[in-house]
Amino acid sequence: MSPSSYQSLLGRRDEIMRRSVGIDYSLFRRGRLAWDYEALMAEVEQDLDEVARIQLDRGVGETPMREACNLTALVRSAAPSNRGARIFIKDEAANPSGSFKDRRASLSVYEAKRRGFPGVIAATSGNYGAAVASQAARAGLGCIVVQEAFDSRGIGQPEIIEKSRACEEFGAEVIQCTVGPELFYLFLLLLQETGYFNASLYTPFSVAGIETLGAEVAEDLRRLTGRPPDVVVVTHAGGGNVTGTARGLLKARATATTVVAASVDLRGLHMASDRDFNRKSFTTGHSGFAFPFTTRPDRSDVPLNAARPLRYMDRFLLVAQGEVFYATELLSKLEGMQRGPAGNTSLAAALALARELPEEATVVVQETEYTGAGKHPWAQLAFAEANGVEVKTGAREENVPGRVISIPDDPGQLAVEDVDLDGLRQSYLRQALRDVDPAELDKADLQFLADETRQPVEAIRVGAPIMTGGS
Repeated sequence: MSPSSYQSLLGRRDEIMRRSVGIDYSLFRRGRLAWDYEALMAEVEQDLDEVARIQLDRGVGETPMREACNLTALVRSAAPSNRGARIFIKDEAANPSGSFKDRRASLSVYEAKRRGFPGVIAATSGNYGAAVASQAARAGLGCIVVQEAFDSRGIGQPEIIEKSRACEEFGAEVIQCTVGPELFYLFLLLLQETGYFNASLYTPFSVAGIETLGAEVAEDLRRLTGRPPDVVVVTHAGGGNVTGTARGLLKARATATTVVAASVDLRGLHMASDRDFNRKSFTTGHSGFAFPFTTRPDRSDVPLNAARPLRYMDRFLLVAQGEVFYATELLSKLEGMQRGPAGNTSLAAALALARELPEEATVVVQETEYTGAGKHPWAQLAFAEANGVEVKTGAREENVPGRVISIPDDPGQLAVEDVDLDGLRQSYLRQALRDVDPAELDKADLQFLADETRQPVEAIRVGAPIMTGGS
């Protein structure tokens, strides 16, 4: 790949994206920074009920909601008197490819089929690739999955290798590359050469597909308890899960439900680092994706990202690596549910949160994922040790991303760390205003920034000159 060919291809990015998604993103721009988010989401022509019907026709959705009575009892045994909320788990592993990503893929593949595309492409190393491949097989479309799979030694994480196997089993062609910038180049090149539909995680079709999950969570809890959930905990990476779930809850009139984002704390590891690539143990649901996609959502593979997590999260929590492995083991041993690490990231946070809440409160872990040979905790921990990471039992404070995984040996050790949402809002504004003179902002820009950060317009007006200075 020569620098000139790389730059030439990037120069055609907007044209390639417009053709491969069928959306002219320029139509939504309203000011120096502003664009019409709800108009972009309206590119999905179906309402919530129609999306749910499309998904059911493809075997997706209406997954079980399970009350985790044994986990609730365990939490109450370590909680103060009259504390320990009821814990519920939405079992998304019941979807065709084993995760909630089927909801995202189903609507994207439906759209590709409806618009006459010969196939679909997705750039992903995780569950989404298997979901797209599964839905493409059902629709009779071609499918290519591009994976960032290996470090420079050609060594890949067991979870990613597991996903390669699953994608190929569904009939997809899997193209793998090493960690670094070549993933996006390959993705653009394939979109250009094949004429396939861009089944990006960040289109309105992908996000709207998750809205049914949020709505089902609200309706499930109404059926089981007589009211919507008090708290829904959502594993947070690129932001689509938080965004779609929250929008679905709102559409189902669960306006008082607290939306909590949860990520694995991998601070200190660089996601594009060859050295760090195989030391992170988690391919998704971690701070290496969650922080940048919260503060710079439009760094994605489409010009305007439909996933806007900062608009929707009420609280953002970090859990330690060892706590996720511990929660995974608890779920297996106490509830008879063997599930993978992504959903168990939010389970680890929910176990700690439930201890703080009154017994009559309800906490929903909003998704599970299947587990398999490469996704099983023992495979991941063995791989961590092979890459020089110490695995031990101990306190959460002993976890050091890329160096030590410390697994609790008592439920009372589970805890969470609150991320400063005001700090994330400040970071978002700094990024948005970095190359902009605040004097250029009009009312539409200020309102857009207020919506993005859930702050009054007056706060943006005062804050804009401050945000452009400093680090």
